[in-house]
Formats: sequence, C-alpha cells, structure tokens
Amino acid sequence: MKYMLLINSAAAESDTEPASFEEWVAYDKSVRESGVYVAGESLADLTTATTVRVNASGERTVTDGPFAETREILGGFYVIDVPDLDVALDWAARCPGARGGGSIVVRPVAEFD
Repeated sequence: MKYMLLINSAAAESDTEPASFEEWVAYDKSVRESGVYVAGESLADLTTATTVRVNASGERTVTDGPFAETREILGGFYVIDVPDLDVALDWAARCPGARGGGSIVVRPVAEFD
C-alpha cells in the first residue's frame, strides 16, 4: 500500500535544533535502497508559493502565500510503498523531519480503479 509522508518543518522561531544535511542524506539513501521509495521531493522556499482560490461563480483569486497561521511549514514529501500503516509509521519515525520540532503526517494514497 502506498503512503505519503508529509514533512512539516518547525517554524523559524523553534528552539530545537533541526536535522543536519548529513542526516537527511542518510535517510534518503536508506529509503531508496530499501525498495519502498516511490517518489519524493523537497519543496522550494515558502516565499515562492502562490495560492489559487476559485469562488462559486468561477472567478479566481491568486495571492502570494500561503499565509496560514501555523507553526509548521510543509517542506517536502516521500511516497513509499509498504505492506501496512505500521511499517509506514516506522519510516516516518526514522525521518529526520520528525525531530527538531517538526512532524511527519502519514496519509494513505487513495487508489481508484
């Protein structure tokens, strides 16, 4: 079953130390070499984001952002293919993004016939 691991980084004012670049490289290597890797990317800086909203009449509004009031910032994702949720949670717990004030949201990928 496929699961998406959404990597949320702690906001800049967090007082905990983020994972090192080397920790990220090691985790990425282990995910890829284990055979569970399907896809994954880091996202560009939040300041490059654009938000699109469409109202009931079909008119779109485009703004810089997102500017949601949150203390976490989506920084990237992995899609992994593992037997069950327990294995997905194990991979999420190993992710450097789960430390340093960050979190990993684990979501099953919907499959449609």
